[in-house]
Amino acid sequence: MDRKTVLKHYRKKILLWILILAAIVTALIYGPKYGIDQKIVVLTTLVLGIFTQIFAGITSLVAIIPFIGPLVIKVISIPIFYILNALGWIVSGVAIKKGYAHELAKSRTVTLALLIGIILGYILGHAVPLD
Repeated sequence: MDRKTVLKHYRKKILLWILILAAIVTALIYGPKYGIDQKIVVLTTLVLGIFTQIFAGITSLVAIIPFIGPLVIKVISIPIFYILNALGWIVSGVAIKKGYAHELAKSRTVTLALLIGIILGYILGHAVPLD
């Protein structure tokens, strides 16, 4: 592959990496102004990056197994989303008890907007062919 073909093929991934890098740099620059420690931003970035890479690698290896692999992936991934949802509810309950109801309402609004955006993107991605 020549350079133009590689850039054309990976342009969405390159754009995504640039956006992620911009978000991390923004958090590092403006985080201390809002009380966010830079060490927390770096640690969170590393932990999330490593966890997602390990999880993606293991699931892709399991998905290779014919017939059983895709079923196992579905059986494993759905409970993980349920566990994350339950943790969100528990954290929300603790936050409400400690008096952070207003901040929690704002974060839930942002989360809802994010989920609606993901759903719309999924629907539009399947409705509008790219090729």
